[in-house]
Amino acid sequence: MDTPTHPGIAATPPSDRQAPLFGGPFEGSERAAELIARIGDFLHGELAALVRDKGLDHENGPDRQTLRHVWQRSHALGFYGMTLPVQMGGLGLSLLDHVLVKESIYASGSPLAPHVFGELSGPPRVGALARVATPMQMRQFIQPVAQAEKAICFALTEAEAGSDAGAVQTRARLDGDHYVLNGRKRFISGSPFADMAVLMASTSEDPDRREVTAFFVELDQPGVEVQTGYKTMAGQSTTGDIVLSDCRVPAANMIGERGKGLALALGRITVNRLLHCPAMVGLATVALRDARDHARSRRQFGRPIAAFQAIQHMLADMATQLAAARALMICTARQIDAGGDPRAEAAMAKLFCSEAAFRVADSAVQIHGGEGIVQGRRVEFLFRMLRMYRVLTGTSEIQKNIIARELIGEAAQ
Repeated sequence: MDTPTHPGIAATPPSDRQAPLFGGPFEGSERAAELIARIGDFLHGELAALVRDKGLDHENGPDRQTLRHVWQRSHALGFYGMTLPVQMGGLGLSLLDHVLVKESIYASGSPLAPHVFGELSGPPRVGALARVATPMQMRQFIQPVAQAEKAICFALTEAEAGSDAGAVQTRARLDGDHYVLNGRKRFISGSPFADMAVLMASTSEDPDRREVTAFFVELDQPGVEVQTGYKTMAGQSTTGDIVLSDCRVPAANMIGERGKGLALALGRITVNRLLHCPAMVGLATVALRDARDHARSRRQFGRPIAAFQAIQHMLADMATQLAAARALMICTARQIDAGGDPRAEAAMAKLFCSEAAFRVADSAVQIHGGEGIVQGRRVEFLFRMLRMYRVLTGTSEIQKNIIARELIGEAAQ
C-alpha cells in the first residue's frame, strides 16, 4: 500500500481536489487514511453537489431538513457515529486518528464540515454519557442521537457561568417525581436545530452552595423556549438561548448522580480541549491554501505577487505557524493515547492552535489585499471564524491560567 501523504489531506487525492500543501508520511493508521479518503469522496461529491444546489456557504447555512439529510446520509455511510464507543457502533479510533480525520474534514473547506459527524448536535455530545445513562435514557435520548434520528445540544453557559462553569444560576427544584427548572442558558451551540439538551442546573437549596446536576431536557416541551435570531461575528446562526420557565422535567431524566453534573461536563476536559484543535488547524490550512493560490494567480507589475519576497516571507511564516500548531496537536494526542493526562499540553495546544490559526487567517487577508476584506470572500470569513476560536471553548487567558497552574503547582492555588 502506498504511504498516505500529509494533509491537506488525502492519500493520492482525486484530480478535483486540492493537493496537499506538503508531502510526507501520514501520521495515523491505515484505517484512518481509508476513512479520510472515503469522507473526502462524500464531501467533494455528494455534499459539494448539495452545497451548490442549496446555495450554501459558511454564512448561509442549511435548514433543519437539509441538516437531517446530511446526518442521515453520513450515518448510512458509517461516518456519523465514528467517535462513539465501540459498543454503541463507534469505530474505536485512537485519539490521534480521530484528530487527523477531523482535521481533514475541516481542511476540505466545506460549509457542511461540522455536520459530517454531528459536531454541534450529534454523537460527540453523548458518547461519554453512556457509562452513566440509565436504560431508559439510552433508549429515549442517546440512541436516537447516535442513529441520526434526533439532535442534541450541550447547555452549560449562562450570563454568570462561562469560564467559571460551576456558577450556574439556572435552578432545578424537586417537586414530587419531577424537577422544576427556571433560568436562561446563553450562546448554546446547535440549539436552534436541536430536539433536546444536556442541561446543567443547580439543585442546591442554598444559593451560595454549588451543586450542579445534569438533565436531559426536551426542547419542545412546555416551559422551554429556544430564542434565536442573533448571529456570531462569523455570520452564523447556529447558536441560541434556552429559556426555562417552570419547565417540569421527570426526575428520571437526571443524568448520573445529583450534584455530579459538572464532573460529567468536565470529566473529559483534556480530550475535549484537544479535539477543538483539528477544526482550527483545518480551517487555517484552507486559509493558507487560498492565500498561496491567490499569490500565484494575482499579477502586479507584470508578474505574480508570489514572486515578491514580502509575500514569500508571509507565506513561509504562515506555513511554519501552521506546522508548529499541528505538531503540538499531534504530540498531545499521542500522549493521551499512551495513557497520559497531559492537561498542560492540551491547554497549550488549544492556546497555540487558536492563536496561530488566527495569525494565518490575518496574513491570508493581507495577501488577498482588497479582495480579502470584501464580505463573501472565504478568507474574510475565515478571519472572523478563527478570531472566535480564541474565545470559544475556553479563552486564551483561561488556557494560560491552566498551563501556569500545572507548571507552578500548589503555589498557583
